[in-house]
Amino acid sequence: MARKENADTAAETGRLKQIALTYKMTRRVDKRVGLVVAGVGIVTFGVLLAIGFLVGHPIYLGILGFILAFLAMAIVFGRRAERAAFGQMEGQPGAAAAVLENVGRGWSTTPAVAMNRSQDVIHRAVGKAGIVLVAEGNPNRLKSLLAAEKKKMARIVVDVPVHDIIVGDGEGQVPLKKVRTTMLKLPRVLSGPQVTVANDRLRAMGDLMSNMPLPKGPMPKGMRMPRGGKTR
Repeated sequence: MARKENADTAAETGRLKQIALTYKMTRRVDKRVGLVVAGVGIVTFGVLLAIGFLVGHPIYLGILGFILAFLAMAIVFGRRAERAAFGQMEGQPGAAAAVLENVGRGWSTTPAVAMNRSQDVIHRAVGKAGIVLVAEGNPNRLKSLLAAEKKKMARIVVDVPVHDIIVGDGEGQVPLKKVRTTMLKLPRVLSGPQVTVANDRLRAMGDLMSNMPLPKGPMPKGMRMPRGGKTR
């Protein structure tokens, strides 16, 4: 019993520390996050309490207002924290891969399945919507890189829909913060076993990192990615 109580206490402490760290990170980007969250809580509680006095049940509506105020504060804080996180990741190499890792259950992601010398990169996600290639880098160079990756996959998987997303703010591109939403809106056309089969075949094909013949020992200084993705 004592061990269980200690474990629960440790878990609660860990959650509080995580919330505190998230708040500090968010406040570095969003200076008004504390005022906004507190304002939402006060207004929500105040409105419910006022309604309680009007209908003659201030205690019941006050308790309900406190609960709803806490819920509203959590929702607003979560959204602003997510916005701040995306703002910090925007433009950073590998940002799309970090988003894919948090798309949700039912998706299997593989980062950096293709890359060129300019470090334009393609990540892959497989789910019931099919295969989604998420590309980040220069849009003009990514077109040829996406075409080559689709041609390679066409030899491995058949009758599996392939979608491509180019991360960016230009025409025909998807902002980083909307990548997850865009993927979740795709129609689900595959069953669970079909997803497993497609994913296994793609994994057997390998990816950029597993196919790269890296030398043993420390990485040589100044090593560059040659054409074709092979090291020299």
